[in-house]
Amino acid sequence: MSQRERIYSVLVERNQDTEQELPEGVRRNVAGNGLRLVSASALQASGDQTVNASTVLPWLFHALGVPSALVGVLVPVRESGSMLPQALLTPLILRARQRKWVFVLGSLVQALAVAVMAGTAALGHGVAAGVAIVAALAVFSLGRCLCSISTKDVQGRTVPGGERGQINGLATTASGLVAITLGLGIRFFGGPDLQAGQLAWVLAAGAALWVAVAWIYAGVREPSGPDDGQQPGSAGSAGTPAGKSQDGETSGGGSTEQQGWFVRTYRMLREDRTFRLFVSVRSFLLVSALSPPFVVTLSTQYGTTGLGGLGGYIIASGVAALLGGRLFGRLADRSSRNLMTMGAAFASAVTLTLVLVVSLPGFTGDAGWSSGLFIACYFLLTLTHIGVRVGRKTYVVDMAEGDRRTTYVAVSNSALGIVLLVVGGISSLLALLGVVWALVFLAVLGLVGVVAGSRLPEVSRG
Repeated sequence: MSQRERIYSVLVERNQDTEQELPEGVRRNVAGNGLRLVSASALQASGDQTVNASTVLPWLFHALGVPSALVGVLVPVRESGSMLPQALLTPLILRARQRKWVFVLGSLVQALAVAVMAGTAALGHGVAAGVAIVAALAVFSLGRCLCSISTKDVQGRTVPGGERGQINGLATTASGLVAITLGLGIRFFGGPDLQAGQLAWVLAAGAALWVAVAWIYAGVREPSGPDDGQQPGSAGSAGTPAGKSQDGETSGGGSTEQQGWFVRTYRMLREDRTFRLFVSVRSFLLVSALSPPFVVTLSTQYGTTGLGGLGGYIIASGVAALLGGRLFGRLADRSSRNLMTMGAAFASAVTLTLVLVVSLPGFTGDAGWSSGLFIACYFLLTLTHIGVRVGRKTYVVDMAEGDRRTTYVAVSNSALGIVLLVVGGISSLLALLGVVWALVFLAVLGLVGVVAGSRLPEVSRG
């Protein structure tokens, strides 16, 4: 056994049965490819912490004197911008015989965008600086869009089922370590007077991380054809709807590449029942993604400091990632469906419990345990969201093969980008009536997702 094989076997609990189903050329490179994917994913997750649209960028806007109105567009631009274009870009990406180069391009785009943010942080000020950073964030999201489409397909071609979730989990663990380090640094060294120049160095480090990601990913030995590396009889093959082949051809004549992206999205959602159900369930699982910011807002309304302010929440987020990475990676390989639905159920329960406690007569933020309550709920929601995210990423990789997997990822992300804007808009409007109403809405949405998720077919092979 080579050193690569030994290291990979220590990091990942290998599934020998699914590895044996791979072609010889793919099976020979599983360990090397797996280590590169783990390293690249870990560095990418670490880079995400340096340009976090919920923490670092709002702090930077405050330090630069950017109007608070622009702060509200950061998360929508970051999230929806990386998902909405995916179905539109898929036909172009399907032409690439090796999808790793799409990921490399996306990483370099992100590196350039973050470098522009760093330069703006060092030299800019006011509204102009805010607009420049938002524009760079939009470009960053486009780069992330390319990576999101391609990475699941590369992983599906090079890593067997039963091991993919663990790779996602290891990356999450690495991001947790970075978040803890960043939170501690801000808490103890930055203080309340953190300057834009200091954050410029943080962003510059993030740009360097994405250059390293591109370099590592370029070394992945990916099969050159869309069918190379597929596992015979694996989950998803049987799920191809009648009249469609796995490379996206329609029996009625003409390929999906020749159709408009909207028509292709509509037809896939209409004809593929399993995929349509997955997209619906994924839309209902936003409770764990959208609730944490409202928890922070609620804590400030009650006058709590959150165990040291914003740094405390970053540390809590990092601890959640550190604990949840490996745990949820293994659970996703066993049953990604159950991980998604149980995560939504737990997130809804935590959210409703918090609403109930803060609604009790006499509750105030002055109590010594109030800060602990909000931090604990934020931690649990963040931990649960990690599980939901790892679960749905693993599910979509396991449910299909070849170009169909790439199309699944793109169409589901584009659809979710629209859903995210709608659900985010509704919850924001409800927050005008009171933050608790937004939390109740998201919790109910999660409970609907639990019921709908029980109808999803099992696709895990672990």
